[in-house]
Formats: sequence, C-alpha cells, structure tokens
Amino acid sequence: MAGRIEDYALIGDMQTAALVGRDGSIDWLCLPRFDSPACFAALLGSSDHGRWQIAPVEDAKVTRRYREGTLILETRFKTPRGEAMLIDFMPTRSEHTCIVRLAVGIAGTVKLHTDLVIRFDYGITVPWVSRTDERTLTAVAGPNLLMLRTPAPLYGEDMRTKGEFVVREGETIPFVLTYSPSHLALPLSLSIETTLAETTKYWTSWSDQCRFKGRWARGIQRSLITLKAMSYQPTGGIVAAVTTSLPEQIGGPRNWDYRYCWLRDATFTLLAFMNAGYMEEAIAWQDWLARAIAGSPEQIQTLYGVAGERRLDEWQLPWLPGYENSSPVRVGNAAALQLQLDIYGEMADVMTQARKGGLPVPPRRSELRRVTLSHLEQMWREPDEGIWEIRGQRQHFTYSKVMTWVAFDRASRNGGDSKRLLGRWKRIADTIRHEVLREGIDAKRNCFVQYYGSELLDASLLLLPIVGFVSARDPRMKNTIREIERRLVFRGLVVRYETASGIDGLPPGEGAFLACSFWLVDNYILQGRRREAEKLYAKLVRIANDVGLLAEEYDPRARRMLGNFPQAFSHVALVNSGMNLLSAASRSRKRGVHWRERVVRNRQ
Repeated sequence: MAGRIEDYALIGDMQTAALVGRDGSIDWLCLPRFDSPACFAALLGSSDHGRWQIAPVEDAKVTRRYREGTLILETRFKTPRGEAMLIDFMPTRSEHTCIVRLAVGIAGTVKLHTDLVIRFDYGITVPWVSRTDERTLTAVAGPNLLMLRTPAPLYGEDMRTKGEFVVREGETIPFVLTYSPSHLALPLSLSIETTLAETTKYWTSWSDQCRFKGRWARGIQRSLITLKAMSYQPTGGIVAAVTTSLPEQIGGPRNWDYRYCWLRDATFTLLAFMNAGYMEEAIAWQDWLARAIAGSPEQIQTLYGVAGERRLDEWQLPWLPGYENSSPVRVGNAAALQLQLDIYGEMADVMTQARKGGLPVPPRRSELRRVTLSHLEQMWREPDEGIWEIRGQRQHFTYSKVMTWVAFDRASRNGGDSKRLLGRWKRIADTIRHEVLREGIDAKRNCFVQYYGSELLDASLLLLPIVGFVSARDPRMKNTIREIERRLVFRGLVVRYETASGIDGLPPGEGAFLACSFWLVDNYILQGRRREAEKLYAKLVRIANDVGLLAEEYDPRARRMLGNFPQAFSHVALVNSGMNLLSAASRSRKRGVHWRERVVRNRQ
C-alpha cells in the first residue's frame, strides 16, 4: 500500500522524477520523461504494479533530509543494532537517465533488504529479466530497458528481484538503475564518487544564486529547487506536477493527470524565477511558451506536453485501483481542449512581465499579440470552463472576464502598434471592465461573485487586485475578501469554490487549495494587514512535509495532503508570497510605516 502523500520526497534529473517514500520505496517513476508511462506505479496501486524498496529488515526509526541546497535525499534508518543511511539521487549530467542509491553504514551493523519490481506501461507489463554478469541484470519489455548494477547479492522470486545484505559502519553498497531504449547497447557504468560530486556541485551552484535572505528564505529556496526539478531541461517546459491521479478527494473521481505544462502557470512561474534572479530559467520558460502557442490563435490550448505536444487525449487505466481506491486513474487531460478565456490574459501578462524584466523578445511577439487579440475580440463574450477547468456547464466566470480585460489592457499599454490599434484595445478593455463591474458583482453584498448572476464565491477573485483590476482597498474587494473568509475559509485555509453547488459537474468535497491561501496572503499585504499575512504564510509553510514539499491541496480535518505532488502552483505561490512578505518587511523597516505598495504582480 502506498504511503501518505506527504510521506514522499522528490528526486529528479530535469527530464523525469521519482517519488521516494519514508520506507525507502520508490513508488512512482516515469521513463524517460515526466509524461512517459510509469515503470513504478505502486503509488496508484500496490507493489505488484512496480516499486523499488531498500530498507532495514528490522523496524527502524526514520529521519530524512535533503543535503543543503540540493535534490540529494538522505534517509537515516536507526535500528537496535546500528544505523544506516540511504542516499538517493538522479545524476544531472549523465548520458542516460538513472537512479543512484547508496546504502551507507553509519554505526554498528544494519541488515537491509531490497525488493525491485519493474512493471512497464503503468504497472501492467512484466519484463524479461536477465543477468549479464554477477553484478548486472537487465529488464527488457518492448522498447524499454532497465539495467541494475550492484555488488549486493540478488535473486529472483515471484517476478521480483530481491536481496538481503548487511552494511557495516564505514561501508557503502551502491545500486545504479539505468534506463535505455532496448535496441541500443547497454549503458556504461558510472563512477559513483564522481557522479555524486558533480550532482552536488550542480545543485549547490544553482541554489546559491538565490538572492533572498531572511526569515522565509529557506522555504523559498527549497521551492525554487523543486520548480527547477520539475522543469524539462531539453525544452524549458515546467510540469504542473510529476504525478497523475492523486485525488483531491480520497475515494472520489477528482483525479487528473498533471504531468503537463499549463499556460496559466506562465506569469506566476516567470515572476518567481525572475525575482529570484534565475533569468536563464525565465528565458527558457518564455521560449517554451512562444513555441507551444505558435500557430493559429483559435488552436491555442490551455496545456501542452513538455515539448509543446498538443495531443493529450484522456483515457483511463482500469488495472490500477487508484491511490487509496480513488478511481479512475487517468492518463492525458481533456482540459487541453476546453475553452479557458483567462489564459489569454496570462499570456499577455507574461509578455509584459518579461519585457519589464529585460528578457529577450520572443520571435514574432507583436504579430502573435495582434492575431491573438483579434481572435479574443470575437470570443471574450462567450462562457467558458474557467480557471478550475470544470466538467460541468460553461459559465460567464468573473475571473475569466477579468483576464480578458488583462489581455487588452496590457496590449493597449505596451506600445509597438499603431495608435488606432492601441485605442481599439483600450476601448475593448474599458467595455469588459464596465461589464464585469455591472454583471460580476452581487449588488446586495457589494462583492464580486463566481460567475454572472450568481451568489457563489470563488477564490480566483483574490487575483483581481493582484492583476490590477481593482484595488484591494476598494470596498467591493474588501467585501469580497470578507465573504471569502466567511464562506471559503475552513480551519484557516481557502478552498477554491463551493463544490456543493454542482458547478463543476462532480460530486462535492475536496481539500483546501494551497495556492488560493497564498493569494489571500497577498491580499492581506495589499490591505496593510501584514501581521495576518505573516501568520497565514507561516501556517502554510508548516504544512509542507519534512523535506519542504507541498501537494496541490490539504485536508485540515484529516491533516493530510491531497492532490498531485509536488504541485508547481503551490510552490510558485509560496515563492511569490514569500518574496512579497520580505519586500513588505524591508520597506516597512526603511520607512517606519506599514507597507502599502503593490505586490510584485500588481499592475494597478
């Protein structure tokens, strides 16, 4: 049985990633890319669906951490007879994707066992396992090959590779699992010491570039490392999560595949990297975006594959029972074909922020802006599926309309086009703004609502001040925040919307969406409520697991994480809100007054 979501840590090489449990079991790994079929899928089923465990035979006290500034995981097992450490990492400069696991003796003697269950194609395909010499075995099925090299004694049993061995103080027993296409020659062996040193140097050199110091700096740095690990190095795309189908509701159907790149994340992610000083990553993300959306504007999608692929057909895996029997397990994501009008505003905003940040101008930016806005001019009045990608009936979502305003507003301010065209975009922006202020507000409560004519609340409304549509101190926004606090905050955390309304076409119930709670932090900052902002931010940081990772959602009642993991949106929000707090504190100290300026993303 899989562990709790928060029991996992991440290792990766910026092409794919693995989740390692506190019990020393790798329960999720897709090869050779983030969105490839999994060869270890126990996370969504059982060990029979693939996993790789190295752990003590006896019961042990477990502690773990990442080496400072790296993605190298150290798990310590303390038993009555001794103490051992398992070092897990994926080399960043290897020709082939591989996982290195080092069993290190710390004190006394510890008897360990290993259980390697390789099941390609999401846990269904059993490979043909062969031993090439006393230290090497291979597992082949169709196009896939995994090769394990280790001096530890191994044997086959019940379609598994097992072994038991003892590690003594000062000893290190290595395991290297390497992936290769099966038609190629077997990969060469690695120098373990050199590979570990190179991987350590890569991550420490990268993380040392983080320019922030102070109370929140450690969490910000860990989140930036996590985001870097979730980037696909060959193209610059960043996946929303490394998993599919981890449930937003245990036992329910809210299970989606997040191993793709969302346009919506673009501005948030770009700002996180730029403001932390990582211009190379920001440029790579902008370049990926420009390539992904190239083509006809009516064919722009909400999400793409890591290289910009458009075909993300959604289908189900009936042989996997799902995490804690939360079914169905899905591969692909039908949201790629939805109409989500807010993405046009995010694209316009990312171009604006990139220009302000001094990033190179992507090819044909002006042409892309003109054709995209021409298309949006015909589309903005349509209902859509919205930011939350509902599976129910389309609505005129307030946030979607606001983001179409962002698209025309930014374009009208950026220049580079004729006065006639700039004036046209300004008039359209004004028209949208007037409509939202007329249709997107509940007159009785004088607050914004989820969609036109509704009385429902939506946490996406917290973004209205952040994108500059309205001041956080505007009475309508103050009332909106007050209503969100009253109706969408549960045990101090913000849920996305009122799922009992049936708006999303799914059964009601899910956890608090962590990014939304960070947006509330930003609104508190904008309102000058810095103590409340710091209190909520501290609460959110404490939700991260013992190695600093966050899922998509959190259940305050059960005190456990929910949804895909780790979630880029949560970590981007942690970075941006943390930087806003550091900036607010700095300005307050200099001026001796409460900080009342705009947060980083605010364009009021």
